[in-house]
This record gives sequence, structure tokens and C-alpha cells, in this order.
Amino acid sequence: MSENEADEAGAPAGGFGTTGPVMAGIDVGGTFTDLILVDGRASQGGRVTVAKTPTSIDNQAFGVIAALEQAGVEVADVDLIVHGTTTTTNAVLERRLAKTGLITTAGFRDVLELGRRTRPQPYGMTGSFVPVIPRDLRLEVAERMDARGRVLTPLDEDAVRGAVRRLLDAGCESLVIHFLHAYANPAHERRAAEIARELWPNDYVTVGSALLSEAREFERGVTAAVNASVQPILKRYVARLREELAARGYRRDFLVMNGNGGMISAAEVDREAAKTVMSGPSSGVMAAAYTGRRAGFPDLVTYDMGGTSTDVALIRNAEAAVSSEIEIEYAMPIHLPMVDVHTVGAGGGSIARVDAAGLIRVGPESAGARPGPICYGRGGTEPTITDANLLLGRLDPARLLSVGSPVSIETIRQAFADRIGVKTGLDPLAAAEAVLKIANLKMAGAIRMVSLARGHDPRDFALFAFGGAGPLHASALARELGIPRLLVPARPGITNALGCVVADLRHDFVRTLNRPVPALDEAEIAAVLAAQQEAGLAAIAREAAQPARIRTVRSADMQFVGQTHLIRVALPDGPVTRDLLQGLFEKAYFARFRVSLPEIRANLVNLNTSVIGEREALDLSALIDPAGRAARLDGALRTRRPVWFAGWRDTPVYIREKLPLDAVIEGPAILEQLDATTVLEPGDVARSDRDGNLIVEVGHILEAGS
Repeated sequence: MSENEADEAGAPAGGFGTTGPVMAGIDVGGTFTDLILVDGRASQGGRVTVAKTPTSIDNQAFGVIAALEQAGVEVADVDLIVHGTTTTTNAVLERRLAKTGLITTAGFRDVLELGRRTRPQPYGMTGSFVPVIPRDLRLEVAERMDARGRVLTPLDEDAVRGAVRRLLDAGCESLVIHFLHAYANPAHERRAAEIARELWPNDYVTVGSALLSEAREFERGVTAAVNASVQPILKRYVARLREELAARGYRRDFLVMNGNGGMISAAEVDREAAKTVMSGPSSGVMAAAYTGRRAGFPDLVTYDMGGTSTDVALIRNAEAAVSSEIEIEYAMPIHLPMVDVHTVGAGGGSIARVDAAGLIRVGPESAGARPGPICYGRGGTEPTITDANLLLGRLDPARLLSVGSPVSIETIRQAFADRIGVKTGLDPLAAAEAVLKIANLKMAGAIRMVSLARGHDPRDFALFAFGGAGPLHASALARELGIPRLLVPARPGITNALGCVVADLRHDFVRTLNRPVPALDEAEIAAVLAAQQEAGLAAIAREAAQPARIRTVRSADMQFVGQTHLIRVALPDGPVTRDLLQGLFEKAYFARFRVSLPEIRANLVNLNTSVIGEREALDLSALIDPAGRAARLDGALRTRRPVWFAGWRDTPVYIREKLPLDAVIEGPAILEQLDATTVLEPGDVARSDRDGNLIVEVGHILEAGS
């Protein structure tokens, strides 16, 4: 099927089929849970409601319900809920995992621990690594396939039964079956799983080759181990949320964002739970691609700064980069297709401190949602990035969300004096300014990782700034990186929730062949791609929401024979021949490295197919109610206050929701709205587009008073 053709697979037209016109996108972040509700009923005229509530750490379902209640909607009236969750991501990063056992090929129980023989720290001899599954829960059985899928040692079925019983006696809740070369022939894994399911008391049995049919035993094993370890956690969370929604009248299935930027039915999501890792960040990138496409900015660097971290990604031609080689922490590769997001520990709640060498450090430690920054008045005592922005006049203490007991500016000033100033000799304002500069450098480094480090000049992109804190820092970051233009969406603080509403359905498939191109069977290539497409169409047909159109994207992971790293090559429609593969790979290799090596044979490692169910377009102009806009710029002016830009400057503060669409705002200026604050530095010039996005031409840094 062509990438550009629609409805060839018989998908129901009309967007969401019978799911109805009232949609809610809900994203759970580390600090806040965000909601966007689009009411497409005729009586509501496409009204958009947004809500932002503190994340309920112990049970994220309560935060989801609170956001729906704050939006003032009857849950029973909502036709479709799409949910981005951090449940599995947090479980992996914090190692709050279900007790899991592994059954593997004799002699290979330590594959998960040996890994690639890299080091946690590039310098020095210290470091530690704890595998997902401890060694005493990794059991071996006799069986062996070779790399071509031929049986070398038959499966010892009695040994499988004995291993299953031992793991059950050890208290394991989940099980992984992971055999050598099962990608080439999964027969032994499938038979072992049949035996295990006869004894295992639940559905938490992960078959490695069923989840990921590719070579590289370490990566495939870790991916399967992560899946099994988070399966029970995700299933319990989805069940709790379903119960809470049902108690309020919601009788339908809901969708969950996957890390690949697509969605899947909640009824199916726990089967491949590892795919929800990075669910939240991916939804924001999807929203950025969608917004940028409508705004005429297909090439973007996305910059999402929230309460605990900052996520950056690259979008080219309005398509987010998707990678199957994401490592979410040291020795934790999850080789499932995910939006290629780079994360650093710098968010609004990141704590500033002075280390033993007398240097100011910002993050990765965070005040989180509880107690949060000092200015939240919930007991926080450590200065944070948010506190620095407030002390420098960029934030209004009266407009902070979810404040416990109000805290005076003097209290925050004293915290910077005590925690930073005493050890560095800086006064509180200089200390706060230094904290922001260090945080900006850290975030700029992350952007360089997704741009310059991969051969892209950031000056060729616009910086798409979102998250609750992103627009506060975007102009300074753009100056640091030489980016000439910012795109600040209409609702920066709920962009991840918007991604849940606009994201497509998506199912990805990978199959390892791992053969030199001259040895490939072209008929086998066609059969693999056709089977992947058929499986994707069947998966979309089972979803709670049906798309308006379906497209298929095909690619190949390739390398020169003898190399380790892979390059993904897009495959066109039509037959895939050996000559076509060789030519496409040489072209992609030259584009990446500017080196031509025609004398070396290419190797086809994996064939990939993504089946994407496109949803109906959403009009973003309603994100800010047009009726609330003032006729003139001065009608949006709320106040003026001193703001620190290398010195105090009298700065106008506008209510962004009231800005006329034809307004031109010259920096310095502060634009406040429910979900975010945007800082225009001196020399910046901002204009709105038809959707209410701010397009900012980044000016030159002006010295205070110039």
C-alpha cells in the first residue's frame, strides 16, 4: 500500500467511526496531569477546554479523574479518552518492577548482565549495573538453534517444566522465554511458552521473538525482560483507571499512547507493555509535528521543559524521527520503535546546589511534585529553576498553580543567598541568574545531541518550545544555539495532552534477515513486508477508534558487511530488489558520512513496516477562544513589572489569551496564560498565526539600559 493512498484497506471513513465527537487527551507528567477536551457536538461548536492538576504520584488514575472534574465535563459524555502515561517509564527508571523470571538457552543466562561490555562511566574504574532480572531468577534449559534457524539441540521440555516450577516457587509474577537465535526460528520459544502457560497462573508470559523478532540477543533479551517486568504494573494501573472511569459512567474502551507516537487500545496495551515506555514525551513530539505542519514549519527542534526533566527531539518534513535503538539508561536498551527523544534532568523543579568543588550544579535531582519548588509553599527548601525565574521577575507568584501556602519573595531570596551565595560569593540575584544560565547550557547541550551530533545545523530549524517551563527559556536557548526563530504553540503547557488528541494509530513490525544483499531472496523480502502489513491492518481493525485513512511506511536497517551500527533506509512502494537496496543504502551512507564505499557489500539486517491509521484533522484555532481576544494590543496588557535581563527592565505583561491575532509584540515582554509563561527577551519580535501560535523572530541580546 502506498504511503500516500487512503482507505485501500477498507478502513471506515469519517474519522472515529462510532466513537463520537467528544474527545479527551490526558497526559500524566512528573508534576502535573494535563487535559485537553475537544467537544465537537453541534451545540458546542468545537469548544476546547483545558485543565491542569497536580499529578497523583501514588495512583496516577486519581490525577486523571481530577483533571476531568476540573474540566467540568460529565465523564459519561466523553466518547473517547486518549491517555499518555509515565507508569512504565517511572517503573523502569526507579526499578519498581514486578518480580520476573527468565528461562533461556543453556550457557546464556548472563547475556542480560554482560551486555556490550561498556562502562557506566566513561572515565575511572567505578560504576555499577543492576540487571532487570537477578541472576538467581535466570534459569537455563537445554535447547539450541543456529543463526539460520536449524535445530542443533532439541528442547528439553521436562527442564522447561522444572524451571517454571522453580520460578513460581521463588515468587515470580512474570516470566520471559528468551532463546538464542529465536528470531530465525521461534519454534522452541513457542513450545516452551505453551508448556509454561499450562503452569503459569496468569497471562504474564513474554515470548522474546513474539515481541521483537530481530538479532542481537542482549538487546532482544532486555526488551523482553522490561516488557515482562512492567506488564503487571501497567495492567493494574489500566484496571484502576478503568474502574474509576466506569464508576463515573464511562463505558467505552480508551486508548493509550505508545512510545512510537501512535496509540493502542487499553484492552491490548499490557500485552506489549514495553512499548508504552516514553509514552508522554512521544505525544508532545506528535503534537509538535502536527502543529508545525499546519503553521508552515516542517523542520523543528522540539523543546519540552516540564517540572522534572527536559525532552528534545528533531522533526524533519513534519515527521518525527523514530528509532529502534533507544537506551533509556545505561545498559537498558529497548529495541522497539520509539520517537527519538533525548532527555536531560533539567526541569522547573530541578534543584540548584554548589558541589564540593565550589561549582553550581543544576539537577538532575528534582523537588518533584512534592514538596516541589520553594515557591509552591509545600515545604520545599532547596532553590530550583522555578524559584530562580520567580526571583528574577519572570514568573508572577500570584499566578502559580497548585500553591499550598504562599511564600514571600524574601524567603526565596534568602534561600539563594544561603544555598548558593554563601559558597560562591554571588548575591541572590546573580546566583539566580547563574542558575538559569547553567540550566540553559545543559538544555542546549541536549539540543546539540539531536542536531549537530547527527549532522544537522540547528540554524536550519525553528525551536518549538512547549511544556510548562519551555517558553520561559526558549529565547535564551535560541540565542545560545543560533536558532533564528521560535514557534510557541497556543497551549504550551498542555501540548503533550494535545498530542494524545491528534496522534494517529500506529503499529510497528520488525523482522531480522541479516544477510548480505547479493544473497537475499527477493521473494522472501516481498513476503515479509506483505505479512507485516497484513498484521498491522488486523491490529488497527481491533482498535477502539477507527481511522479516516491508513498508510504504510516501509524501511530497512542496513550496514556494510563487518560494521556494527545500523542505518535506516526508507523503502519506496513497489518491489524491493537487491540492486535497489544496495543503491539506497549507498546513497543513505554517503548522506550521513560523506564517504562512498561502493566496493564493500551491503548487509540487510532488518525489514520494518509501520502501519499508520491517520485520524481526522483537528482545527487548532479553537485552542484559545477567539471570542476572548482583545481588539487592540493594549487591551491584552495586564500590568508592568521589573524583570531581570542582565539588569532590571520595566516590562509589559500581557494576557496571552487576549492577544489580537494581528498583534506585533516587541521584547522585552512577558506573556502569561493558564498553562505557561512566555518570555520575550530584548530584541525579540513576536507575531501570531491563524492558529494562535506565536512565531518569534529572535533578536540580539541587548545590554540592560541600552
